[in-house]
Amino acid sequence: MTTALLFAAVLGASAPAMAEKLGIDRIYDNPALSGPTVMGLKVAPDGSRVTFLRGSAQDQYRMDLWEYDRKDGALKLLVAAATLEPHGEHLDAAERARRERERTAMYSGILDYHWAPDGKAILFPLNGKLYLYRLDAPDGKAIEQLPIGAGFALDPKISPKGRYVSFIRDQNLWVYDLRDGKLRELTNDDGTIHDGEAEFVAQEELDRHTGYWWAPDDSAIAFERYNDAPVPVAERFEIYADHTEVVKQRYPYAGDPNVIWQLGLISPQGGAPRFIDVPAQAEYLARVDWLPSAKALTYQWLARDQKKLELVRVDAATLAQQTLVTETSKTWVDVNSDLRFLKDKPEFIWASQRSGWNMLYLYADDGRLLHPISTGAWHIDNVLGVDEKQGLVYVSSNRDFVPDRQIYALRLDGSTAAAPLRISHRPGTHLASFAPDGSFYVDTFNSPEQPPQVSVHASDGQRLAWIEQNQLDAAHPYWPYLKDHIQPEFGTLEAADGETLYYRIYKPLHFDPAKRYPVFDTYYGGPHAQSVTDTWPDLFNEYMAQHGFVVFTLDNRGMARRGRAFADAVYHRFGKVEVQDQTTGIDWLRRQPWVDPARIGVFGWSFGGYLTVMMLAQDSAQLAGGVAVAPVTNWRLYDTVYTERYLGTPKENPEGYRLSSVFPWLKGLPSHKLYLVHGMADDNVLLQNSVELMSALQNQGTQFRLMTYPGAKHGLSTPAQRKHVFHLIADFFRRQIAGDCGETCKASAAAAGQRK
Repeated sequence: MTTALLFAAVLGASAPAMAEKLGIDRIYDNPALSGPTVMGLKVAPDGSRVTFLRGSAQDQYRMDLWEYDRKDGALKLLVAAATLEPHGEHLDAAERARRERERTAMYSGILDYHWAPDGKAILFPLNGKLYLYRLDAPDGKAIEQLPIGAGFALDPKISPKGRYVSFIRDQNLWVYDLRDGKLRELTNDDGTIHDGEAEFVAQEELDRHTGYWWAPDDSAIAFERYNDAPVPVAERFEIYADHTEVVKQRYPYAGDPNVIWQLGLISPQGGAPRFIDVPAQAEYLARVDWLPSAKALTYQWLARDQKKLELVRVDAATLAQQTLVTETSKTWVDVNSDLRFLKDKPEFIWASQRSGWNMLYLYADDGRLLHPISTGAWHIDNVLGVDEKQGLVYVSSNRDFVPDRQIYALRLDGSTAAAPLRISHRPGTHLASFAPDGSFYVDTFNSPEQPPQVSVHASDGQRLAWIEQNQLDAAHPYWPYLKDHIQPEFGTLEAADGETLYYRIYKPLHFDPAKRYPVFDTYYGGPHAQSVTDTWPDLFNEYMAQHGFVVFTLDNRGMARRGRAFADAVYHRFGKVEVQDQTTGIDWLRRQPWVDPARIGVFGWSFGGYLTVMMLAQDSAQLAGGVAVAPVTNWRLYDTVYTERYLGTPKENPEGYRLSSVFPWLKGLPSHKLYLVHGMADDNVLLQNSVELMSALQNQGTQFRLMTYPGAKHGLSTPAQRKHVFHLIADFFRRQIAGDCGETCKASAAAAGQRK
């Protein structure tokens, strides 16, 4: 049965006779239209339970802690955040910044938790305090607040043997001994010295959100100490509704100095740390991992130009070092988290793009390459789990269909390298959390016709139980809107160099091929991202399609999951091949008999906002207008790691920086086609980007529209801000692109005509 027929079967005769109209306010109101929000899935160390975070019924953005008991199939609310903090949270600046880096700023409540290794307790932070939930405690005594003193606790962890709880406070590493109740401050630094923290660029660009790592036997903690004194202080204004703050942020613009870092080992009982002698060319600390024996650890470092990455082994007793793997590239080396040390053999799994595709390799622990685990022209997203007894490694990939995310099994001996066994089967997106031994997994699945649902599966893919079936029935929040739900179509186009480009399109509700429709063209366009995905829709896209727009998305060269040749096309120059590929999509749309070629508009956020400005400046004749939210306009104003990875430094590649900025192209941007939007406290894409753009457009006499949001960060993450900005976008497209100025406008025009 096809996907369309399956969805028709879901609707059936029982669908609501009169569908409600989907509204923007409703998308961001409670309860969540897509059903229960499930995050942070983890399998208990003994495999007996699955825990997760779920939005409360009163507030979909406030997360509570739940469990699923595999033995009896019972779902249980363990901790409701509101019972512990009934008056809400008061976050310190470090935690607010951390949530921005982790893209969780819109959420509150319990956002992180850690299992005790014996599976009998769960550690979680809330509002800067630390709590233990004891599963074997009598009712009413399960939750214990740990006596860790005053101050906001960040990045808490339970040690692997369960004796200690560690955390960061006031830039230092602390340990609380659960056995004797003693609290120890292991480091004592201040000013520009930070212990146990990840620096800004590590969090924002290297996907490393911690700065310390426990040895498996609790004997030591590896930690990063960094000094950010070399990083220039950027003074910026954060403008709120009732006040303005002058923020002095150490922000490493492209070409600027980075932090100076060290990697040390320290005992949880205290004492002086021992520091590892890292290479002088090791600009960035990318990853740290302990070997299972706790006798050694590894760290990965990147050179400043990111063309070289090394995996280095360190003897924990002597600090003697050995380079195990060196990765090099003519463009850049991508960091990944797929290093896995085997417990039963002195071997490890390593991911590399050396073949042009992200593949897995098996190494001996002395750095000798044994053999490839996977081969071919397909992409592995990440390692999901390892079952050493069965000799299997489980991975996520889009091997069979680029917009999909499926689960596959590969044999560690390399015998299935070119032909992995597909474990998941339903078309769509599978996000799997495997048990520690790889014996089963929890699958969070969604597709264009199914909002996220969570189920337990055997390692061969057989479904064992539902945790959250999230059925689209009469009790589901989306049920009143289901009759008008629109299924996307996927297709491919050919880029100028012959490369295949994937697109997704939602045709308007009650689509009539004899009519011509306006277009809402939405994209991201930047590296390390994929927008054309086989997923439950962004409901704003659904809203625009239901309100008469063709909703189109194309993934241009430079984006993710398509191999290195596809990604490397943007090296040393942004805004060229991306515009060419997006223009290929626009050209195709203009040739369709059901598209009005004069009513095509574009929208993007962050890199997508940058691309919107570039599209309007370089291809304005084909576009009726566009909205750019939080765009980078001058790449010299963005951080070292991201920008230099693709463009090099401004000193090395001045022409690439000049042509990659929007300013050489602004003469091509006509008046009245751009709506510019930015948060006034954005600490990622700084507001200065839009301020420079405003000034340049004003100086050349180009009219544009502007909306700024007081106190808003990069994601405009409050429900009120989200509602407002998407109303703004919809209204701009209705008026500017579709040419519908609304009833009030029409009445005014009619009255003006009568006066004449």
